[in-house]
Amino acid sequence: MNVLIIEDERPAAQKLSRLLKEIQPGIRIIGILESVEQSINWFLTNPAPDLIFMDIQLEDGISFEIFENCRVDTPIIFTTAYDTFTLKAFKVNSVDYLLKPIVPEDLQKAIEKFKTLHIPVPEYVRLEHLLRQFRPSRKERFLIRVGEHYTSIPVATIHCFYIRERCTFLVTQTGKHYPVDYSLDQIEQLIDPASYFRINRNFIIRFEAIGDLLVYSSNRLKIILSGWNDPEELIVSRERVTRFKEWMDR
Repeated sequence: MNVLIIEDERPAAQKLSRLLKEIQPGIRIIGILESVEQSINWFLTNPAPDLIFMDIQLEDGISFEIFENCRVDTPIIFTTAYDTFTLKAFKVNSVDYLLKPIVPEDLQKAIEKFKTLHIPVPEYVRLEHLLRQFRPSRKERFLIRVGEHYTSIPVATIHCFYIRERCTFLVTQTGKHYPVDYSLDQIEQLIDPASYFRINRNFIIRFEAIGDLLVYSSNRLKIILSGWNDPEELIVSRERVTRFKEWMDR
């Protein structure tokens, strides 16, 4: 990050430069300017830095005169011994307003504020953030009550979910059945669709748990599921067969 310092007091400029390099080792100080006139000439002949630290009272005037004579679009952190120019400072690209003597913690916060407001986020990061906003979070486990105790069942160990008598249950890889406080519709939104498929209104099954797949009547399919020891057959409904085959053949 390229930083320009506009400060007419040499010791203050050197201290600020040292603090910046301690707080942000990647910072490169590209110049230290001491006056309004010197600053105007610099902005007219040099590419813009990433960030400017600017004192308000310079040796030949007030730094706001710089903006009256040339265009400055770079974000600015003002550093001054006076707090009378705060409002005016925030009308000219100001990120923050630090009073001297500068406290390292305040300087760190000002830099972080600058990064938050002005450093562009890579496109893939912004897209991933948007996807997380619209994509339901996937559960990693279900908390189950067993008598007076609770146990946590990892999703990876669940072979199927089903409805019976208006209650929802899960079945583990060891064949144990537990009631869960979710509907199948809710569970569909909470688990990975690449691993689970709702074969009919009453069952969601896990891909890795499928032991065998059989042709059933009227072009339907029958699933033999590991861990399923119940007499009820697992049948893929007619309207879901095509999508189920696509899911299996991905």
